[in-house]
Amino acid sequence: MAETRPYGSWKSSVSAEMLVGKTLRMADVWLTSDDTLYWIEVRPEQKGRFVAMTLPSRGGTVEELTPEPYSVRTRVHEYGGAPMTVVGDTLYFSNYGDHRLYRQRAGQAPEAVTPTAKMRYADPVWDAQRSRLIAIREDHSESDIQAVNTIVAINPESNTTGTVLVKGADFYLYPRISPDGSKMVWISWNHPNMPWDGTELFMGDLRDNGVDHVVKIAGGPEESVVQPVWGPDGALYFVSDRTGWWNLYRWQDGQIAPVIAPMDAEFGQPNWQIGTANYAFMGDEIIAFYSQNGSDYLLRINPHTGERTPIQSEYTVFSQVRANQSRAVMFAASPSQPRALVSWDPEHGFQVIRSSGDAPIEAEDISIPEAIEFPTENGLTAHAFFYPPKNHAYVAPSGDKPPLIVFSHGGPTGSTEAVFSLAIQYWTTRGFAVVDVNYGGSTGYGRAYRNRLYDAWGLVDVADCTNAALYLARQGRVDENRLAIRGGSAGGYTTLACLTFRDAFHVGASYYGVSDIGALARETHKFESRYMDKLVGPWPEAEAVYNARSPIMHAERLNRPVIFFQGLDDKIVPPNQAELMVNSLKERGIPVAYITFDGEGHGFVRAENVIRATEAELYFYAQILGIELAEHIEPVPIDNWPSE
Repeated sequence: MAETRPYGSWKSSVSAEMLVGKTLRMADVWLTSDDTLYWIEVRPEQKGRFVAMTLPSRGGTVEELTPEPYSVRTRVHEYGGAPMTVVGDTLYFSNYGDHRLYRQRAGQAPEAVTPTAKMRYADPVWDAQRSRLIAIREDHSESDIQAVNTIVAINPESNTTGTVLVKGADFYLYPRISPDGSKMVWISWNHPNMPWDGTELFMGDLRDNGVDHVVKIAGGPEESVVQPVWGPDGALYFVSDRTGWWNLYRWQDGQIAPVIAPMDAEFGQPNWQIGTANYAFMGDEIIAFYSQNGSDYLLRINPHTGERTPIQSEYTVFSQVRANQSRAVMFAASPSQPRALVSWDPEHGFQVIRSSGDAPIEAEDISIPEAIEFPTENGLTAHAFFYPPKNHAYVAPSGDKPPLIVFSHGGPTGSTEAVFSLAIQYWTTRGFAVVDVNYGGSTGYGRAYRNRLYDAWGLVDVADCTNAALYLARQGRVDENRLAIRGGSAGGYTTLACLTFRDAFHVGASYYGVSDIGALARETHKFESRYMDKLVGPWPEAEAVYNARSPIMHAERLNRPVIFFQGLDDKIVPPNQAELMVNSLKERGIPVAYITFDGEGHGFVRAENVIRATEAELYFYAQILGIELAEHIEPVPIDNWPSE
């Protein structure tokens, strides 16, 4: 029989240690025509080494390919992605340690095919006609901040940094060679755009030393084109948001036509990382997924008739679709199933190849998210996932309402997804409610929704996170007097801005949160160096706007208890940004805690620090919100608060 205890004080089976347990992290999938599967796994116990894996056939045995110390990873655009390709039984990959390209023949050790140089490579593809690789190259030899991006050809026998084929744009994605080897397409864009703002798709005749007869197929400063794929019919397929939504198109004989009737759905996603893939050809069919109202859906598409057939699945989130003649592979997850590498074909349906781990709690204790829409500023609607408290061993006293924690995601041009997360179940199994907000500017809801954050970072995100909490409180689903907000990095900025410029929240937690957004405009890497132009305004012309929206400039207005978590080696958000705000709270008698970690940068990676931060956050909320915890947690020093 369930025990009656107040919300927030339930004993949970989800420990902080479980958040850093043996969860397998996977990325980047390849599937060859002979049905050999490749992917990448991360080895935290080997200093986060990225390892290439293979499964030679459906009934075969998983093998680890790249030996220590090689790490199959790239830092092109800083966020990387697509670090390898496979040619026959030979693996070509970027090594994170020295950024050189390597070749690893079957059964042999890796050998470098580019020299030591301040170059980075990504998204290599094989030019079979000329026996060479074509890849994106990022040249840091003159400047680390403003590197030069090009598309280059690399002869693996010559040990050179590559012959430049395409140059002149600030950034490149998706070099793709036509099946007959005569043409190449690519995507490029220039500052101040990000790839979800505006890109251009080009095609040209591929030569030994360059590309000529170049024509633009699609795109422009206000059209985002992504994911070009040559179809087996010789046509070029791509995704464009020309209707306001990323939909699938075909270019053939100089004409562009939609593959299916345009939908208010997203067949694309923001290219924070290189090589995203929402669709692939399985024989003559397209296997594709789209996002709509916070969930993903998988389809079979006949590219010539436009007929689409839903593929039924319990999965709600997909990524990295690859296919050959007989099957498709992808990553998939759901609110109750952790991320897995899965295979699908009409005969066998879905089969799990590799799981990131089992859900380590009882199914009856998993809080399943509810997609909610709520009213926000200017008569608009925003989106979020609401997770109610869930623990079969407890019920709350009559009339009790749960405390609410608002999760603010990073990016800020990103999104949160309805997938199983121990970081959320940690709270819901203790009797907290959680709302994970996809504020205006988040992806998955069309271009107009993405664009809401233009000139409005620090306004729209703050309004939407605040209004999500107030909406749930007005519905009587949470306690309006116990509202908390948390976030890291850009999400930490939204957290601090909510606590500084609004009065709805009673407590907050900032994980290496940005408090001076002007610093992001002044110093950052090339990929994001003009990102702030659209989110806030050009620097330094808009300095007054940056100052008006930076919590650090208005520390005297922050009058809610906050716990700050800070890596002392953080170069992106230096400790002094947190310390100024901590000292202001101390001086004004407002409860504040400041937890620092030696050796940590922008994001915590050491297990003991993640555990300490998680438990400290729970302890802080309990103290401020008057919750009696069911477990002992090492106390956190809180200034301006009675000691235990």
